Amino acid sequence: MSTPAIQSALQQMQGLATQASGQAMQGGSLSQAAGHGSFGGELQASIQRINQLKLSANNKAMAFQAGDPNLELADVMIDMQKASVASQMGLQVRNRLVSAYRDVMNMQV
Repeated sequence: MSTPAIQSALQQMQGLATQASGQAMQGGSLSQAAGHGSFGGELQASIQRINQLKLSANNKAMAFQAGDPNLELADVMIDMQKASVASQMGLQVRNRLVSAYRDVMNMQV
């Protein structure tokens, strides 16, 4: 992933965290990133983007294996690494959400 893409992802995650906590948002870019929908909608969109990255990387790998002259190995490997990083990020977000859910459920009222 490129640096702007990482910064954009971090801004979106910060915006979602701020929106979920109910605090007033500061900064125009954060409000634009989180203002597009609900938390569930953003989570589903993120999962779809991760899936699209994985499918795209798989399709490029299969095309490379089939001998497509327009693809280079470096491009295929970069796309596969992007998909892997996105998958790991999604897994970590899921783990954090499950942990937060368990913490909330274990709280005494």
